[in-house]
Amino acid sequence: MNIALPSVRVRLTLWHAGVLTLIVCIFSVAIFLFVKTRLYAALDAQLGQNLATIDRVFREEPEELKDLASDWGLTLFEVDKDGSAFHKTEAWERSGLAQALTNHGLTLAESWPAADGRTYRMQKMAGPSHQVAAAIDEAPLRATLKTLSVILAMLIPFATSLAIVAGYFLAGHVLAPVGAMADKARAITAESLAERLPIENSRDEFGRLATVFNETLTRLNDSFERLRRFTTDASHELRTPLTAMRSVGEVALREIREPAAYRDVIGSMLEEVDRLTRLADSLLTLTRAESGKINLTSEVSDVGELTRNVADQLRVLAEEKQQSLRIETANPSRVLCDPAILRLGLTNLLHNAIKYTPAGGAIRVGVNATVAGQATIEVQDTGPGIPAAHQQKVFERFYRVDAGRSRDMGGVGLGLAIARWAVEANGGRIELESEEEKGSLFRVVLPLAADDHAVA
Repeated sequence: MNIALPSVRVRLTLWHAGVLTLIVCIFSVAIFLFVKTRLYAALDAQLGQNLATIDRVFREEPEELKDLASDWGLTLFEVDKDGSAFHKTEAWERSGLAQALTNHGLTLAESWPAADGRTYRMQKMAGPSHQVAAAIDEAPLRATLKTLSVILAMLIPFATSLAIVAGYFLAGHVLAPVGAMADKARAITAESLAERLPIENSRDEFGRLATVFNETLTRLNDSFERLRRFTTDASHELRTPLTAMRSVGEVALREIREPAAYRDVIGSMLEEVDRLTRLADSLLTLTRAESGKINLTSEVSDVGELTRNVADQLRVLAEEKQQSLRIETANPSRVLCDPAILRLGLTNLLHNAIKYTPAGGAIRVGVNATVAGQATIEVQDTGPGIPAAHQQKVFERFYRVDAGRSRDMGGVGLGLAIARWAVEANGGRIELESEEEKGSLFRVVLPLAADDHAVA
């Protein structure tokens, strides 16, 4: 059976009341014991003074012992001489306190319940040939302690009630920021992720909690914005080839054509299908990469040889545009990487350079090992260059410096995003240097394998 727990406010109130009640109880017991000790100490001091007075009177003027009851108020005492009672007061005899001398030594003050139902504080003092015993009624002291215990007992429930009321309001005041944050968080939806939780004091625990939530909301807002942008861009990229295929097909069906014309129509449609296929493959690659579903296999590879293989595969594209593609490799550069993933990144970089370099342009691919223990792969083109305002964004999905021209060239804005992921997945980074009308230089930096550090 699940038991519903009370609210935090109620729990804080109960804890506050419980702790305060415990403190009041301990404090009350301490006060009671302290007062009791002090009262008995005062009573014992008075009893000691009475004994000293009785002893002095017995030694100096024994016949005046009978006047001590009326003149000094000493009504409970007995004086023994040579083993027999020399003098005892009437109250002593009536209370039956003589039995205490028989049963106890009374060298120290002790409490004795007498036959009359009262309790007396008694003590005995012995001389060379006599002994003196005296007693004081404890009734006033016990009445005082009883009154004190009643007051303290009444204080405990009063303090507990006060602690509950004060604790409830105090807990409500302390937890008010949490309630405000909860109300604000409840009102935040996917359409209002730009809003933030209120922060009264950024240095206390609630302020730090609200700050963490606001940082989370910022990340969520950024993720939603990227998702919206991705959805919009992907929908647009998918709509373009589909619209082209539909238009070509509708035009082809309007009239009877020659077989060669139908082949041209089918070829145009196949080009759009190829574009859709490349878009779907690129999106699938990025999605699997970000979800961690692509398992990397590390092995030591020569990036110079890897780069030459990629360039040889894409050389035919450069020749179609009459571009010169030059490969420059220095000493062997061996890195620990996943060759297939790194090849994918280099392919996209080089394909991007071929795509944006005009006909008759030049592309240089250089591989070198630096003294800093790093291998660099540079892809430099003579294209239009990338303005400084766009250089930090060209690696984002579907981002294009010139959207219209990129689409005409068949680009979907995913190549550089895949290239950056492939390089970073292998522990490297991509740097970009570019000026408008002067081309671009993409530099891949990878750490050399441990065995190649000394060579570099």
